[in-house]
Amino acid sequence: MRIATIGAGYVGLVTGTCLADFGHTVTCVDVDEKRLDLLRSGQVPIFEPGLDTMVSANAAAGRLFFTSDLARAVSEAEVVFIAVGTPSRHGDGHADLGYVYDAARAIAVALDGFTAIVVKSTVPVGTGDEVQRIIAEAAPGADFEVISNPEFLREGAAIEDFKHPDRIVLGVETDRARDIMAAVYQPLFLNWSQLVFTSRRSSELIKYAANSFLAMKITFINEMSDLSEAVGGDIQDVARGIGLDPRIGDKFLSPGPGYGGSCFPKDTLALSRMAELAGVPSRLVEATIAVNTERKHAMAARIVRAAGGDVRGKTVTLLGLTFKANTDDMRDAPAIDIIRLLLDQGASVRAFDPHGMPATQKLFPAVAYGSDPYDAAQDADVLAIVTEWEAFRALDFQRLKQTVRRPVLIDFRNIYRPKDVTRAGFEYHSLGRAAAHPDSGRRLRIVGE
Repeated sequence: MRIATIGAGYVGLVTGTCLADFGHTVTCVDVDEKRLDLLRSGQVPIFEPGLDTMVSANAAAGRLFFTSDLARAVSEAEVVFIAVGTPSRHGDGHADLGYVYDAARAIAVALDGFTAIVVKSTVPVGTGDEVQRIIAEAAPGADFEVISNPEFLREGAAIEDFKHPDRIVLGVETDRARDIMAAVYQPLFLNWSQLVFTSRRSSELIKYAANSFLAMKITFINEMSDLSEAVGGDIQDVARGIGLDPRIGDKFLSPGPGYGGSCFPKDTLALSRMAELAGVPSRLVEATIAVNTERKHAMAARIVRAAGGDVRGKTVTLLGLTFKANTDDMRDAPAIDIIRLLLDQGASVRAFDPHGMPATQKLFPAVAYGSDPYDAAQDADVLAIVTEWEAFRALDFQRLKQTVRRPVLIDFRNIYRPKDVTRAGFEYHSLGRAAAHPDSGRRLRIVGE
C-alpha cells in the first residue's frame, strides 16, 4: 500500500519506518527541512535503538521517502497517518490540537480518491469527529474515512513494540474503515487476534486511560517505597510479592524519582482536564499528578540531606539525565527539577548521561558535564544515580572512591545491593529499603499496644 505519515518526529518516523519495513511504500512529511535533510542523508535526529539502521535500509530499498510536499504525498497515498505533536496547552493543561487540525485542513485540499485518514497522535475524545468535520467542510464530496489508531510505543523499545504489539487499537465507524486498517497491519498477523476494533471515541479514551493507569501504578509504588522505608521493609520484596499476582503484574513496579517523558505528564494532565470538562473529575489522576510533582522535589531533598543538610558550596554529581534509559528524551525528566532545586540551593552540579547531555546543556549551561561517570564524579560530595542506564550498572567503586571528595551514593533506581556498595567504603542510600535508614520501623506504633 502507499502510505503517508504527516510528521516525521518520534511517532511518525517510527510508524513510517516500520510500515516500510513491512513492505508498504511510505512517505514521511515534515515542515522541518533540517530534519528532512538529516533523514535523507541516513541520519536520525532522535536516539532510538535500531531506528537509524532501519531508516537507511528502507530508504535504500525505495520504500521510505522524506519530503515537505504534503499535497503530493497525500494525493498519492491510500492511507494517511496524522502523527503530529499534541503538547499541553499553556495556561490550562489541555492538549493543544492546533497541529492536528492544521494537518487535517492541509490533507483535505490534497485528497485524490478514497483515502483513510488515521489519527496516530494522542488526542482527546471527540477529536476524530472534529477532524472529519474539518475535512468534509474543506473538501465537500471527498471520499475518506477518519480512524483513531493510538500508539503504544515505549521510548527505547519502540521498534520492538511496533513489530510485536500486545494490541493494536483501531477506532472505526464503518466496515470499510475496518477493512483498510486490517490490510495495513495484515503483515503483522496470521490471525487478527491482537486487533482491537472499537468506536473512535473509545479508541481515543483507551490511550489516555492506559497511560494514566501506568502513571498511577508508578506513583503508587513510589508511595509504597516511602512507607516501606519508614516501617522497616524492603520495597524490592514488596514489589515482587504484589507483582506475582496476575491481576497486578510486575511491570511499572520499580521505585524511582518519578515519571517523566513525552507521554505520561501531558496525558495525565490532559485526561484530568477532559474529565473536568465532562463533569466527572478524575480525583485519582489529579492526585497522581500532584504526588509525582512532589516526588521530584523529594529526590532533591534526599540529596541535600545526604550532603549534611546543606549543599551550598558542595558538588553533586548526577549520573543519568534522561527520564529513562535508552532514549535522549529530556521532556519532564526528574533530573530537570532536581538540577534546578540543587542550583537554587547553591550546589555545584556535575553530570553525565550517554545521550541526554546535549539537550540538558541548553537548559542548564552552568552544569559541568563529564566525558564519563568517573570524570563527572570528580570531587563530588554526593553521587546520585538518576537514570538506569546500563553504563551505571557495573561501576568501579574503588575508582570512584579515589575520584570523589566524599564517598556518598544515592541510588534512585535501586540498581545495587546495599552490602556491595558499603563494602566498597561508600555511604549508600536507596529507595524503600530499611538499610537506608537503620532506625526505620523502630518508632512504629503497633495498633493494640
